[in-house]
Amino acid sequence: MPKKKHILVIRLSAMGDVAIMVPVLRALTTQHKKVKVTVVSRSSYKPFFNGIKNINFFAAEPNGKHKGFMGLLRLFAELKKLHITHVADLHNVLRSKVISLLFRLRGKQVATLDKARSQRAALVRPDNKVFKPLIPVIERYAEVFEKLGYPVNLSKIEFPERQHFTADVLAITGPRKENWIGIAPFAKHRSKIYPKDLMQQVINSLAQQPGNKLFLFGAGTHEIEKLESFARDKENVLVIAGKMSFKQELQLISNLDVMLSMDSGNAHIAAMYGVNVVTLWGATHPFAGFAPFNQPAANALTANREQYPKLPTSVYGNKKVPGYEDVMRTIKPETVVATVTKYLNFNKL
Repeated sequence: MPKKKHILVIRLSAMGDVAIMVPVLRALTTQHKKVKVTVVSRSSYKPFFNGIKNINFFAAEPNGKHKGFMGLLRLFAELKKLHITHVADLHNVLRSKVISLLFRLRGKQVATLDKARSQRAALVRPDNKVFKPLIPVIERYAEVFEKLGYPVNLSKIEFPERQHFTADVLAITGPRKENWIGIAPFAKHRSKIYPKDLMQQVINSLAQQPGNKLFLFGAGTHEIEKLESFARDKENVLVIAGKMSFKQELQLISNLDVMLSMDSGNAHIAAMYGVNVVTLWGATHPFAGFAPFNQPAANALTANREQYPKLPTSVYGNKKVPGYEDVMRTIKPETVVATVTKYLNFNKL
């Protein structure tokens, strides 16, 4: 009897990139039912994969026992006990390359993500820019599995049903009687964050519409303070940050009608559940391949390139370009509200 195929999937960070994997792995295990998958990533991302058949999760500790070269050797020693037959390196960084090499030396088939670094550089350089869409990251992930002999049809992905609410989550959200709108107004880099005054206008407008309930997502004391300011004196605007565990937040996100997010991880988390997603783009651009999966291009609201021709100036938003600090002000609040409103009353409540 042939040995069951067991694919090790390596993606140690970041949250959004790990979330992008989920629809691909869901399709992989559905379309290749005899394949077993083990995802190695940070422990905080484990809830992404709960309930997906034939997927196990291995928690790496890159800041703990798996830190440094000796830590990588320790990680490899632990992983090889799982009887891996194939390795999909969806990270393509030094740590994942070391693990992949060690498996390759043991005769395992390895495929690595193509990050298209030269094409991305051409997209974001200020002069002689090549402004055209690159292959989406989710398709690049699928290409890795095709190299291993397991093609994935991304047009046949089945999204999970909305998660059932547990009593502790309902105690915070209340029963679902309105249109539920998630708003994640923050990102790692300032160049990807919509100006506070404009976001306040968006929240005010959506909160004033009858039948809407808004949930504000974030993390940390500083962000919570800003969220509380956004929600002040609005009974139908609830700050979720600091009140729910990550697992509980996923329950809520899977039940939203629409998520409004920056170019950040929350957009990809909502998309992996098949939730409608509207994204706002400043220094970055969906052409780099990081638009949320299965969302209309019209839902990605970008800054005005006629006014700011060097856009996008960065793939990840980590570069500062003088004179480009206010590019997101070209995205009008009324445009944001109109795009979000398309999805309200989508399910008649």
